[in-house]
Amino acid sequence: MHWLYLLAASLLEVCWTYSLKALNMQKIRDVEWMQSFAQPAHLTPVLPLVAYIGFGLGNVIFLSLAMRNIPTATAYAAWMALAVIGLKIVDVFVLKQSFSMLHLFYTSLIIIGVIGLKRLP
Repeated sequence: MHWLYLLAASLLEVCWTYSLKALNMQKIRDVEWMQSFAQPAHLTPVLPLVAYIGFGLGNVIFLSLAMRNIPTATAYAAWMALAVIGLKIVDVFVLKQSFSMLHLFYTSLIIIGVIGLKRLP
């Protein structure tokens, strides 16, 4: 079960990162709060902030649950490796960013490091 918590934390980390990317503080500052409550569509710039907070909290909660049964270094390394892989998958397949064999090579090194940490006593 603790590895599922770690997977959930990694997925939330990916979501948190892209909510951070979508966050535009200037648009949030420009929201006219008193008028926005009458027309909720004006609150749209606040959605990335709400997502940022929600994904961040979920990420921390699930990572802390995973760390109760997984050694800290292993849990952190696995969490980061899964998040990096998830970010790269979103970058390539959703955002259509470039991919090269060097990306694959260096990401593989992260995965090898995580497997190595997991095998240590």
